[in-house]
Amino acid sequence: MLMTYKKEAILFSGLLLIILTIMAFMGTAYSLRMLVEASCYAIIALGLTIQWGYAGLFNAGIMGFIAMGGFMTMLFSFPTNEEFWASELPGNLGSVFFKLLIGIALIAASLKLGKLGVTQKWQRFITIILIAVVYIIFMAQLDPVASAIESEHGFIGGFGLPVWIGWVAGGVIAGVISYGVGHICLGLRSDYLAIATLGIAEIIKAFLKNADWLTHGTLTVSPMQWPVPGPADIGFELARAAYLSVTALMIAGIFFLLTRAYNAPWGRMLRAIRDNETSSLAMGKDVNKRRLEVFVIGSFLMGVGGAVLTSFNGIFDPSGYIPLNHTFLIWVMVILGGAGNNLGTLFGAVFVYIIWTMSEPVALYLFDAIRQIGEVWFDWQAPSDLDSRALQARVFVIGLTITLVLRYAPKGIIPERIAQHS
Repeated sequence: MLMTYKKEAILFSGLLLIILTIMAFMGTAYSLRMLVEASCYAIIALGLTIQWGYAGLFNAGIMGFIAMGGFMTMLFSFPTNEEFWASELPGNLGSVFFKLLIGIALIAASLKLGKLGVTQKWQRFITIILIAVVYIIFMAQLDPVASAIESEHGFIGGFGLPVWIGWVAGGVIAGVISYGVGHICLGLRSDYLAIATLGIAEIIKAFLKNADWLTHGTLTVSPMQWPVPGPADIGFELARAAYLSVTALMIAGIFFLLTRAYNAPWGRMLRAIRDNETSSLAMGKDVNKRRLEVFVIGSFLMGVGGAVLTSFNGIFDPSGYIPLNHTFLIWVMVILGGAGNNLGTLFGAVFVYIIWTMSEPVALYLFDAIRQIGEVWFDWQAPSDLDSRALQARVFVIGLTITLVLRYAPKGIIPERIAQHS
């Protein structure tokens, strides 16, 4: 068994050596921050690897689930806004949403009109009219209340609950959203799922940026709670080490559960659906139900990872969620590590994030060396924007890395292990 995992042992040993080298040159506090952020990305990447690696589902809207996880941990763990709750505005807001619930109930009832003999054409027409009317009335009622909240109290604040409740809530809401998207799109071609998730991600980001009364919008919210004592209490190194221990325990638990699921009949069935959907349907498997399950579970992990990352960064900023960092980078981690292999995903997440983080200081060091050589030997005046150019080097290095991996290891550095039965 030890020989079976020789490649993995060598790769993770090399990764540990890289981490120790960075720690020696950049300091312990810097390295611990990098590792905590990498572990948060690892949780998100594990969510993607069960969607793509287990079931072949292409999720292009990872950013939206991460952002929703961050928002929910802010909403649940940020201190309450006492002035807002002492005013009459909570009652006004509750009244608006109560009317919205009545409107949703009417829309749901319109979907049952077919049982009363109403034709499908008229049923759809009535439902569309109801949706439009409910939306117009809801926005007309909400706008004055939201404006009053923003002008008088900034935003509603949080609930002041323990941070782990916000983490769970972030995962649950991400799962609920993914259920709605998947319920509609998983029965269609895979490209429809990609388009739908991409659109949902942008809708979520736009909502979080513009709903100032609820999220504080682009004004951001800080500081966020930590589940462990913060830097002000025990110092940067100890606080980050404690946070890293929490994320490491979470990854260990998630890894154990996903590995058990992968080797269980449920995991074998998902891989059968991924590899040959027609045969799975012929065997009587409910393909869409199984895909919906794995899509919801993966999105739940993305929401949790986004919540943990937002808490660690200490600030909720809707504008900070961008596809390059929070969708493309996750895909690179999974593809490089090996889709469908949990060990490969963990390796890819940490390795890619190290490349992403260290590309800038390494590039800046090289640029400075070239500038000094040019000034001394060739009397060359270097450009003044080397710092910004070094920042862009990370995109080039990530692109070069994934290109080399796709060329020489198309199934990832640690590809999926397929059990062979004689």
